[in-house]
Amino acid sequence: MRSGSAISVQDARWLAISAQGLGRPRPRGPVTRRHVRAAVASVGTIQLDAINVLERTQFLVLFSRLGPYDVERLHELSGPGGELFEYWGHAASLLPMRWQPLFRWRMAMAGPWSESDAYRERVHQWHRANAAYVAAILDEVRDRGALTAGQLSDPRRQVGEWWDRRSLGRQALEHLFFEGALAGWRTSSFERIYDLPERVIPADVLATPTPSVPDAHRALLAHAAASLGVATVRDLADYYRIKPKAAAPRVAELVEDGELVQVAVQGWREPGYARPSARIVAPTRDHATLLSPFDSLIWDRARTTRVFAFDYRIEVYVPAPKRIYGYYVLPLLVGDRIVGRFDLKADRRASMLRVNAAHAEADVDPAEVAPLAAAELTAMARWLGLDEVTIERRGTMADALRAVR
Repeated sequence: MRSGSAISVQDARWLAISAQGLGRPRPRGPVTRRHVRAAVASVGTIQLDAINVLERTQFLVLFSRLGPYDVERLHELSGPGGELFEYWGHAASLLPMRWQPLFRWRMAMAGPWSESDAYRERVHQWHRANAAYVAAILDEVRDRGALTAGQLSDPRRQVGEWWDRRSLGRQALEHLFFEGALAGWRTSSFERIYDLPERVIPADVLATPTPSVPDAHRALLAHAAASLGVATVRDLADYYRIKPKAAAPRVAELVEDGELVQVAVQGWREPGYARPSARIVAPTRDHATLLSPFDSLIWDRARTTRVFAFDYRIEVYVPAPKRIYGYYVLPLLVGDRIVGRFDLKADRRASMLRVNAAHAEADVDPAEVAPLAAAELTAMARWLGLDEVTIERRGTMADALRAVR
């Protein structure tokens, strides 16, 4: 792509879908570690989340790109000495191990959202008030080896809401994890295990010099551009949670150095930026794709509206009476359009994938989309080890979907 190019919104969609690894058909044969590596490379960061009403998002993101696969392929790449490490990227995320130096600026600020002065001060106050206990927790991990919060000798459990409900021991471990004094990875039940970085992060990565904050920001913004296809400064900044004011001069430097090009996207109020190597190619995927609510293609609501004309709100955190589409709702991508959304639940006891609601977008013919949606739901059910797909009569696509089942 050349600097100064003018592109359509459709071009922007094609760039985004291709950059996210969703433009081509899924592998036809068994999914290998090579396929998983390629999918992770396309997104750069995979958000983690504990919600397991269907399957945890980190596994859904790969299903969207690869189809049915063994989730152990992802576990094999994370953990001590692995190719991926956990830290705060967009949120709690899996990230390429070799990028660990790019996040040391965030570790130095002791937290995922620590660019806020108010947050940083609360963190420092908590640390000062509990410094001796935090030091004792670090010593215990050093002496005993990898531990979960529940394995601490003095966890100091407490009651409260959200963060305050966590034991003081868990809070200490999380603080040490935030600041990089401990590294972590997940068990199959999503519990985080903590250990010293030198027992988790490869020696050559730890020995890599720490880049300056501007250099780290430039690298992360360039990676974000590769994963987004075309993006505004705000889009680029949000991908790895850099403040837009801090990102803007770094983006300008990347343009000056030829690592990014500025383009005009039809209807966008702000300039778009892309890698010079970006190519506008129509999607060739001929099957539908269910997307996790936390998929990096759609996790930015404003960008999703701008690129796909699709207004998407995650309603997990919305009180039930106020939900419009359901609790755990997965959008459905067909070609270059998001055509519907499905409220799904894996009922493992009954061995059923429950479609609690199936909605078509306003400009979509449900009968046209239903066969593709049914095939994708069946593929997901089989991947999850469920025997049946059941469809409730809720939503504008429900009847069409039931008719093709």
